[in-house]
Amino acid sequence: MIRILLSIKLGELRWTQADLARATGIRPNTINELYHELVERVNLEHLDLICEALDCKLNELIVRVPDEIPKVLHTKNGSLISSSDR
Repeated sequence: MIRILLSIKLGELRWTQADLARATGIRPNTINELYHELVERVNLEHLDLICEALDCKLNELIVRVPDEIPKVLHTKNGSLISSSDR
């Protein structure tokens, strides 16, 4: 699963969602959805603006946490994940 760590980053910097919206020009509602991880799609320009405003790298805002149960049935090398692995 993909995690958006905006709430953590804003907390570390003691910024509010409103501070970030003002600094970036991104709509407050969009910032709120990112903050609460309610988005399914992310605008790359928004991510760039947020990284610039917070002076951080992208990997400080977005991380991948592997799911306990894989959603992909085949691995990169083409082997099938057995049902006992699921």
